[in-house]
Amino acid sequence: MTTQAATTNDAHPATPGEEHEHVHPPSYYVKIWAVLTVLFCISVAGPMIGIKIVTLITAFGIAIAKAYLVAAHFMHLNIERRFVVYLELAVLGIMLLFYFGVAPDVMKHEGQNWENVAAKAEVARGLAAAEAGGTEHAEATHQAR
Repeated sequence: MTTQAATTNDAHPATPGEEHEHVHPPSYYVKIWAVLTVLFCISVAGPMIGIKIVTLITAFGIAIAKAYLVAAHFMHLNIERRFVVYLELAVLGIMLLFYFGVAPDVMKHEGQNWENVAAKAEVARGLAAAEAGGTEHAEATHQAR
């Protein structure tokens, strides 16, 4: 190994046959693990608040942040930063394409050649339960299931 390759923190080897090993102290991984654990706790606690936008932000926003941390630090892709960004944008694009592709069908109870009888029945049951006894009756019915 050349002196220049040994002293620089370059991601690429100095010569074609030479390998460069990325070694991090255990504290590096423990810090990333701690951040991932805190983000996990936030993503679990977010839906407990009961506000839809907070649930969406904690579910998807934190999932994207955790995916970035894992890809950048544990998969050693931090030396290829622009590819990680491209990868995340591609995954986000595919996720949005999937969501907008199925959302019109999933969020409706009937379509051109189909009808979601189970969803209609559940909505009718919930409305009937709300009219019969208010929210207490509806919650008791939900808990009984």
